[in-house]
Amino acid sequence: MASPFGSILLVTGGAEFLADRVRRKAMAQIREADPACEVAESEAGRLGAGELAALTSPSLFSTSSGLVITGLEDLADAPQAELLAYAAEPSPDVAVVLVHGGGNKGKGVLDKLRKTAAVHEVKVEAPKYERDHVTWVRREVTDLGASIDEEAAALLVTAVGQDLRALAGAADQLVSSVDRGTRVDRDVVARYFGGRADVRGFEIADAAIEGRLAAALEQLRWAEANKVAPVLVTSAFASGLRSLTKLADVRGGMRDNEVASAIGAPPFKVRALRSQLRGWEPEGLARALDVVARTDVEVKGGGADPAYALERMVLQVAAARRG
Repeated sequence: MASPFGSILLVTGGAEFLADRVRRKAMAQIREADPACEVAESEAGRLGAGELAALTSPSLFSTSSGLVITGLEDLADAPQAELLAYAAEPSPDVAVVLVHGGGNKGKGVLDKLRKTAAVHEVKVEAPKYERDHVTWVRREVTDLGASIDEEAAALLVTAVGQDLRALAGAADQLVSSVDRGTRVDRDVVARYFGGRADVRGFEIADAAIEGRLAAALEQLRWAEANKVAPVLVTSAFASGLRSLTKLADVRGGMRDNEVASAIGAPPFKVRALRSQLRGWEPEGLARALDVVARTDVEVKGGGADPAYALERMVLQVAAARRG
């Protein structure tokens, strides 16, 4: 591992959790390189003229020092000039970590830092689509010493949501529940997270979209008995039907990976969606989406009885399928 001293680590991007993780790892590397090193932390917006020079000066109590500056986009003009001057000739005994929260603010100082030889940039970007979150979860589990198949990772994203901090915690919990090197499968995820409300919403939607009316109604009654928010059910229906609509618009002959990229779904889910789509015509999809939209308005206060509205939605969506 290269020494962190005499260089500047620049962390950029709007994924706060990922940026914080990189920052903490960098601080740990500084302390590992020199356990006696003092690491100071400061918010860029609070730095005045002359303060940066003091923070990057040799420590009185150790041979090396570290400095972490967060919120680089808020750095004022005077300390900006000091930072650029330091970056041009960094001290060999000082390790500097700069964190920029993303966006165009402070872009000028970023562009200048990127042209400096001592600066190494790490860009952190949050996953955008569901399939990207599935890929992120699989990589996270691998880094923790286990593995997880695509279907199980997708179920975890459905259960926990797309907040990376929550997903990281869930991945850690799953890995700690299995032997090292073991594959985490759908059954393991379902055991720990299958009772989550939004998972039930998607199970109801899938059953209705596939024409399994009895199963959909049974799941719906479970959801009602367990006080699942009606809006989670309507949003699951809307998501499922929109995915089918996107798939219907994809040209033929494309491979699953290409289709997944086009519609923003994980590849394994494409196969399930293809199977679901065989039961639908464009007119039926349009009717079903209209039903879901009206029901969503009703359960958000536009109707008197959310439970009745949801049951009617399940019946009407199932009826909109071909045959």
